[in-house]
Amino acid sequence: MKKTILVILVILWMAIIFMFSNQKASASTNSSKSIISSTIVNIYKIFHQDATDEELDEVVEKYQYPVRKIAHFTEYFILGVLIFLCFREYNVKNIYLMILFCFMYAISDEIHQLFVVGRDCSFIDVLIDTLGSSSSIYLLKKNFKK
Repeated sequence: MKKTILVILVILWMAIIFMFSNQKASASTNSSKSIISSTIVNIYKIFHQDATDEELDEVVEKYQYPVRKIAHFTEYFILGVLIFLCFREYNVKNIYLMILFCFMYAISDEIHQLFVVGRDCSFIDVLIDTLGSSSSIYLLKKNFKK
C-alpha cells in the first residue's frame, strides 16, 4: 500500500510540475508577480512606507527572475524527495538513477515548454531543476541509514 501511495504522489507531483509548465508565458509571469507582490513587496513597504508605485514595480521586476528560479529549485527539490522515498520503497538505492530520473523529467519538461505559447526551453532551468532534486536526494541519502 505504501508503494502505491508513493507512486501516486510522484505522478501527482509530476502532473503539478507539468501544469505549471503548461501555463502560457503571460499567466506564468502573472503568477510570479502575484507571489512577489504578496510577499517581497509587502516586506519592502514595511521599510519604505513612502514607496511610490514605480518603486514597487521595480521591486517586482528586480525579484521576478530569482523567484522564478527558486520556484524551479523548490518544485524539483520536492520531486527529489518523492523519488527518493519511492525508489527506496522499491529497494532501488542507487542515487544516480534517482537523479537521472529527475534530470530526464526536467529535460522533458523544458522540451514541453517549447510547445506552450510564449515559453521556451532553457538549459539553465534543467540545471536548476537537477540541482534541486539532487540536493534533496543527497540530503536524504546522507540521513537514511536503511
